[in-house]
Amino acid sequence: MKPNQSDVDLQSLSFVRHKLDSDKESALPKLELEEQDPFGDESQAGVKYKTMAWWQAGMIMIAETISLGILALPKALAVLGLIPGILTIFGVGTVSTYTAYTIGQFKCRHVQVHSMADAGDLLMGGIGRSTLDVAQLIFFVLVMGSHILTFSIMMNVLTEHSSCTIIFSVVGLLASFMLTLPRRLERLSHISSVSFVSIVGAVLTGMIGVTLVKQGPVHVPAFSPLPKVHDACLAIANIIFAYAGHVAFFTLFSELKELQDFPKALALLQMSEMVLYTVAAIVIYAYIGPTVNSPALNSAGQLFRKISYAIAIPTARTCSPVDFFGYELTIG
Repeated sequence: MKPNQSDVDLQSLSFVRHKLDSDKESALPKLELEEQDPFGDESQAGVKYKTMAWWQAGMIMIAETISLGILALPKALAVLGLIPGILTIFGVGTVSTYTAYTIGQFKCRHVQVHSMADAGDLLMGGIGRSTLDVAQLIFFVLVMGSHILTFSIMMNVLTEHSSCTIIFSVVGLLASFMLTLPRRLERLSHISSVSFVSIVGAVLTGMIGVTLVKQGPVHVPAFSPLPKVHDACLAIANIIFAYAGHVAFFTLFSELKELQDFPKALALLQMSEMVLYTVAAIVIYAYIGPTVNSPALNSAGQLFRKISYAIAIPTARTCSPVDFFGYELTIG
């Protein structure tokens, strides 16, 4: 049976429409994907970056966040008071959790964002990019400097030789640089697992040390006398600094195998840091009292101070490479 002319025209129009749609899908989405995904199509790539499982990202986030800040928290309780200090730790932790989750949601919605500067460009244009670019650059440099300084102090304590501080600083710098040579953060996740064990071990050793130095907990007031404004601001700033790892989250989330798994990595980080921060701050402050030092390991006695610093070496060296990654991303 011979088809009529209208059927032929409809089939022709359908074919042309299908052809145009297929051409559009083959040309535009690929370009859009390359513009959106910072690593583009990795199916034929020699080095694949999106290889991290959620727990690996969580370990890197822990290594990047739980480091120097925890050593200042007992002193923060001494300044603010036990109850206000604990409430501040929980309050800042809650805000930190919410803002980190918002960063993850923003990343899922705009997968092309790979750094804070990218987010600033998307939100406020060139001014936003330049502002956040400079801000994150300064932040990374200062954090790297603080870790290198801590490493030199740590080596001074372990060697009892303070005349080589500059040499120790250079050694710390070179060690951090060497750990940034792997091109994927997934490689750094294994070192970060060691860092997690390291910081937990150092804090536990410090807590054991203070319980042995002081035979029993001292009386600590629930509310300290009203501190000076600059002392209170410094204590609160130290608590905020203990949670300040968000600047690297966009980069970490970019290398997740499944971006939708970011809440799992975030939950691992937040549960670990909030529990560790609270327990360590309360125990050390309860046994030492208002005279607690900052960093808190200095209150653990000479022997346990050395042991704690020795255990903390992997943590001091693992945190800086993450910041080096961010620094290289910023200037790259």
